[in-house]
Amino acid sequence: MRLTQSMCSIAEGAPGGDGTGTGTAAAVRPRLVKIAVVGGSGVGKTALVVRFLTRRFIGDYERNAGNLYSRHIQIDGEMLAIQVQDTPGVQIHEHSLDCNEQLNRCIRWADALVIVFSITDYKSFELLTHLYQQVRQLHPGNMVPVVIVANKADLLHIKEVEPQQGLQLANMLGCTFYEVSVSENYNNVFNAFHLLCKEVSKQQITSTPERRRTSLIPRPKSPNMQDLKRRFKQALSAKVRTVTSV
Repeated sequence: MRLTQSMCSIAEGAPGGDGTGTGTAAAVRPRLVKIAVVGGSGVGKTALVVRFLTRRFIGDYERNAGNLYSRHIQIDGEMLAIQVQDTPGVQIHEHSLDCNEQLNRCIRWADALVIVFSITDYKSFELLTHLYQQVRQLHPGNMVPVVIVANKADLLHIKEVEPQQGLQLANMLGCTFYEVSVSENYNNVFNAFHLLCKEVSKQQITSTPERRRTSLIPRPKSPNMQDLKRRFKQALSAKVRTVTSV
C-alpha cells in the first residue's frame, strides 16, 4: 500500500455526502472508503489519524472540531479514495453513552470504524462496549468492519488497562485488536487502517453484482389469494362440465 504525497483537510465537506461526482469525471474516480474514528476524550484519535495519513506524529492538538481528512491510497494495486472522519470525544453519562447527533451522523456515514481507547485511561476502555453497541444499532443488519485500537502503549508506567483486557474484549465483540504507540511506531497504525480499507473494498466488490442483479430481476409478486380462488373455481367448473358431457 502506497500513500500519495498530498493530504488535505476537507472539513467543509460534512459527512452525509457520498463524495462522488456525476458524469464522466465520476466514472473514473477511485472507489470511496469512509472511516470514522471514535473514542473518549484525550485518547489520541487525531494523532492516530494524522500518523496514518502523513506518517508524522504531532504531540499537541487543539480541541477536536471533527475534521474530515481525504487522501488517495493504493491497496493491492487499486487506487482508493479514503476519507477519515475524526470525531469529538464521548463520555458515559449515568451509565449510558452520551452520544450527540453529530457523532451518530458520523457513525451512520462510515463504511468502517476505528474505536480507540488509551491504556492510561480506564474510563476510555469502559466506553468500548457502549460505542460498539451504538455502531451496531446505527448499522442494523450491516456488518460494518470495526477495529479496536489501544493507544499509548509506550506509557507502561502509568497504564490502567492491560493489553490482554483489550484483546479479550475485542475477541468477545468479534473485532480485530491492535495495540499501538502513535508517538513511537507507525506499523500497527498502518495495519489497522489497511485492514479496514481491504474489508470495505472487499464488501464493495462483492455487493455490487448483487445490487445489479436485484435491479435487473424484478422480485416476484406475492400471489393474490382472490385470484387463486377464482382460478380454482374455474378449474372445478371445467372439470364438472367435462364429466357431465361424457
